[in-house]
Amino acid sequence: MADSSSDQVRFLECYQEWMIQQQEVLEELLQVYSQKPTEEQELTSVINKVVEHMQEYNNKRARLALVDATSFFSPAWCTSIENSYLWLAGCRPSLAIRLVYSLCGSELEAQLSEYFEGVRKGNLGELSADQLSLVSELQCRVIREEGRLSNKMAGLQEDIADYPLTRLANNSDDLGTESNGQVEQALDSHANGLASVLVESDKLRLSTLKELLGIFTPLQAVDYLIASKKLHLRMHQWGQRRDQLHGRA
Repeated sequence: MADSSSDQVRFLECYQEWMIQQQEVLEELLQVYSQKPTEEQELTSVINKVVEHMQEYNNKRARLALVDATSFFSPAWCTSIENSYLWLAGCRPSLAIRLVYSLCGSELEAQLSEYFEGVRKGNLGELSADQLSLVSELQCRVIREEGRLSNKMAGLQEDIADYPLTRLANNSDDLGTESNGQVEQALDSHANGLASVLVESDKLRLSTLKELLGIFTPLQAVDYLIASKKLHLRMHQWGQRRDQLHGRA
């Protein structure tokens, strides 16, 4: 039998390495974005690195989910705030698109006078009508996929009340006297279903990011990634602070 404590250490290390990587890539994004003039080749290089990192992280999660998928749906390594907005072991892919609209509005407002004077910065405040249309189309497709996966997850949750778990729970007079082999087999089957949902959800998160970045210019893509990484890292930091405040850390 696998050592559950060592499994949890592996899960924690995977997440911690990911967070360190996010901080490192944020610094690289900021450095490239601040260069004047910005070189498109350098922008593209760091964008590709971000996508590769996410693919590698998804691959690690998929392998670890085969060991214990249930841990990823309420991860002990995340803060309470992070767990409160989890959708199928991660962020909703549509959240990435909501961030685009938020940034588009805030950046345009911040530079409105310069925009009307013809000063161009090339960031998300300058998305064209065609780009916004593509973002909207992507949002519709992603929301449909989220619905499909949410229904799949709902089916797994409803399975708890179905055969064989209900039979196993009711066939013994005393808790703990049921056949451990049968229970583990049923729970393993449930965990395998969760692992499948996690993999599909991670694929949707990654494909959404790729499509978004493909809609943007390289400079806009880096602008977006900087904001995305900052939000991710700050939410983790704020969550840690609140957990300490409420005695959860």
